[in-house]
Amino acid sequence: MAARRLSSLLYRSLAASSSSGSASLLSSLGRSSGCGRSIHRFSTAAAAEELIIPPVQINYTQNLINGQFVDAVSGKTFPTYDPRTGEVIAHIAEGDAEDINRAVAAARKAFDEGPWPRMTAYERSRILLRFADLVEKHSDELAALETWNNGKPYEQAAKSELPLFIRLFHYYAGWADKIHGLTVPADGDYHVQTLHEPIGVAGQIIPWNFPLVMFAWKVGPALACGNTIVLKTAEQTPLTALFVAKLFHEAGLPPGVLNIVSGFGPTAGAALASHMDVDKLAFTGSTDTGKIVLELAARSNLKPVTLELGGKSPFIVCEDADVDKAVELAHFALFFNQGQCCCAGSRTYVHERVHDEFLEKAKARAVRRVVGDPFKKGVEQGPQIDTEQFEKVLRYIRAGIKSNATLECGGDRFGSKGYFIQPTVFSNVQDDMLIAQDEIFGPVQSIFKFKDLDEVIRRANATRYGLAAGVFTKNLDTANTLTRALRAGTVWINCFDVFDAAIPFGGYKMSGIGREKGIYSLNNYLQVKAVITPLNKAAWL
Repeated sequence: MAARRLSSLLYRSLAASSSSGSASLLSSLGRSSGCGRSIHRFSTAAAAEELIIPPVQINYTQNLINGQFVDAVSGKTFPTYDPRTGEVIAHIAEGDAEDINRAVAAARKAFDEGPWPRMTAYERSRILLRFADLVEKHSDELAALETWNNGKPYEQAAKSELPLFIRLFHYYAGWADKIHGLTVPADGDYHVQTLHEPIGVAGQIIPWNFPLVMFAWKVGPALACGNTIVLKTAEQTPLTALFVAKLFHEAGLPPGVLNIVSGFGPTAGAALASHMDVDKLAFTGSTDTGKIVLELAARSNLKPVTLELGGKSPFIVCEDADVDKAVELAHFALFFNQGQCCCAGSRTYVHERVHDEFLEKAKARAVRRVVGDPFKKGVEQGPQIDTEQFEKVLRYIRAGIKSNATLECGGDRFGSKGYFIQPTVFSNVQDDMLIAQDEIFGPVQSIFKFKDLDEVIRRANATRYGLAAGVFTKNLDTANTLTRALRAGTVWINCFDVFDAAIPFGGYKMSGIGREKGIYSLNNYLQVKAVITPLNKAAWL
């Protein structure tokens, strides 16, 4: 699949989710009594009734250490759930500090003594490519497992995230044999060169909202640079990481190079962040947890840390906008992935000249949004990830109502089972309200009114976050003004959530440190060494 097609696949494939290709994929997923019934919108019927049973077996529930699946040292397990029902899918080995110690020891031995950093970069590239081919072969199974464990629509997982996952590993396989240093001119009779060396053992902690994609963002560049890894999955969504790790070993990855530990943040996560034999740490998650991770890294061995954290991204609709197109894109920017996206366009600023029309159409679009079993064809929104996130979103909705924002639609749970929430729209939102300041991480759209560019720039930047922003305008000068004025790591003009493998992603301010994806991500996993050698009677300098 071409890179340019992938770069906009997230938006276009979901907008065309009724295609015959989706129908064939979904029809193969399993049985559902009464599948012919129309899907309820804002219904009081249980959203999780008559569920499709995913035809996928769960074969990997243990930790992967030194190439072997093993139980936790403590013998403990923890349940992982189906967010459609809150019922247990499987029990997973619960790693803690001792499991992290064993995984780090395996990664250290693989780096110091094993073949991975010593094989040619071309050989490493071939293993990454073989792995990508194996993932493509198992993509339907992986998409079903991702939906089952996470609750995201199957069409999204199968048509957008699996292709992007595969593309990311093709991309990093291409980089593996193109990482090199420089020859540097110096004042004097010296030959100076720089070496770009793998940093060593990388600790990685990934979130639950995009388990496979975040795996690729972290693991791809680290392996391409020749490092070894200990990765902690999110306790909510461990299943697909364990599955693809098995595929990596089928592709020829040496034992100990990639180790996977499932467990909880205060135990396994803290042990990894503070481990004295981990050389590099990468974390994606909330800003509050990111602060803890950074402190633990600093208090241990001062390991460098890459952080991709929270956001409260503005989506600015200018006065010249095509309102229908702006409504659809703003809807996608916020409600994609049940609103569980760090860069979600959660502050929708609309120019006063088009505000009223936009508001009515945004409300109507939210009411039309199809909520239900994410395995069913045509469903746009599945459940939130778990009861904690479900209750958190509902608390923010109550806070919005209490602060006198106008609840235009939604505002409550959907159905009576599982973690489904009605698509919710607030208007008359003020910048000092809690729903305007905090990252809700759910299907809650807040709509603001503005008068001119100076005002919206000031208000859009008045946040502790700076992950992303969206701008909708036909005017090139307006787009250029906003692009340079907005304090955010990514600015999308007349598009949103474009995640090409080559495009760097990361935030300003409290949205993180460093960049993921693209050439910039390689710097996270490399050390630069300067080598200086005297020259004797050099023919030239």
